[in-house]
Amino acid sequence: MDHAISLQPALRRPILAILGIALLCALALAVVAQVGGERGIAPVAASRDIQVSGIEVDETAKTGSEAREKAWAKAAQLAWAKIKGPKLPDSQVSGLVSSIVIERERLGPHRYIATLGVIFDRTRASRYLGSEGEAVRSAPMLLLPVTISSGTATMYEQRTPWQRAWAEFQAGSSRIDYVRPTGAGGDSLLLTYGQTGRRSRIWWRGVLDQFGAADVLVPIAKLRYTYPGGPVEGTFTARMGPDNEFLETFKLKAANPDKLPEMLGQAVVRFDTIYELALADGKLKPDPTLNLGSPDLDPAIQRLVELGRALLAQDRASAEPRQSDQATSESGDAITAAPIRTPPPEGSVALYTVQVATPDAAAFDGAISAIRGTSGVRSAGVRSTAIGGTSVVTVSYSGSISELADALRARGFTVRQGSAALAISR
Repeated sequence: MDHAISLQPALRRPILAILGIALLCALALAVVAQVGGERGIAPVAASRDIQVSGIEVDETAKTGSEAREKAWAKAAQLAWAKIKGPKLPDSQVSGLVSSIVIERERLGPHRYIATLGVIFDRTRASRYLGSEGEAVRSAPMLLLPVTISSGTATMYEQRTPWQRAWAEFQAGSSRIDYVRPTGAGGDSLLLTYGQTGRRSRIWWRGVLDQFGAADVLVPIAKLRYTYPGGPVEGTFTARMGPDNEFLETFKLKAANPDKLPEMLGQAVVRFDTIYELALADGKLKPDPTLNLGSPDLDPAIQRLVELGRALLAQDRASAEPRQSDQATSESGDAITAAPIRTPPPEGSVALYTVQVATPDAAAFDGAISAIRGTSGVRSAGVRSTAIGGTSVVTVSYSGSISELADALRARGFTVRQGSAALAISR
């Protein structure tokens, strides 16, 4: 009797395996493509010296070299006057100059035309400028430069002239403490134009913590190329904060694409002035809602919250049967009321509520594992899971809430302690 043997299932498995491997390779290549390539522009080192840019000079002399020396001396005087320095002899002003930055120059046999930047040594110049160098600086502000061109908004996904203008800006003398990402690697995935439209404080806090910033600044450059080789029109908008708050807008125009870097450099200086004025007016300060600690509430609202909590506690007490004061936990230890400062009696544990920032599934798994591995934790039960938000965990711990907070900090968490609960994040 002949038996027909089907080879179809045997062939199907290797084919599916090959397809699966191909799919994984394609996904890996897609991720590499998103973070690879020529991305990222490292910002220049921030010097505390005083830099004055955009000084235009046009001098003539017997030789081109003499014309250049004459133009540089004049540029120093013009820059000194621009920062409102007192009247000083040319030789004394030249002694305050630490370097000359050539932004653009043309040198002829008898003529020198250039746009220069002059950097004054702050230590030597400060005695003539009073308390200019002692002005209060802002909190660290994460800079997200947005370029809008041809209907597409980009940030760090690719190198742009607007990103380069901010990277080359000498921010050491500014009163704004700019935190300028390079845009390389994972920055191009995390810092996108879509981030500026988010309102979730948990998302923003996670991003800001990555770069050690307290709040965010969003300078937007909308560029319109009139025709190939023609003028470039720029509309610039200064925004700030997690709610994308509007500050000011202005327009500039470049005669042609070759003049675009110069226009963008002027725009950066204008933005810096806008943000400094906002700082002086008290507008530019960290949004208090970005602090995930215990926010300050209106006393009336706080009273309503406390009343609601009391009523909820009464309802729970009436709904649950009266239990013995020495109920036992899963581990066999006695459970007491959750103490705030003092530890529970020896041999017993307390239950605490811990709110965990879980932006993704990996963060959720890692946080739960870390909590369960914390010294003194007997058990940790997940009450609610919110991927992309805040999950809630009930922790059984043999100590006070302050001791639990210290133990979690030792595990690498950022901990904010409330009256009867903790909020943690990475």
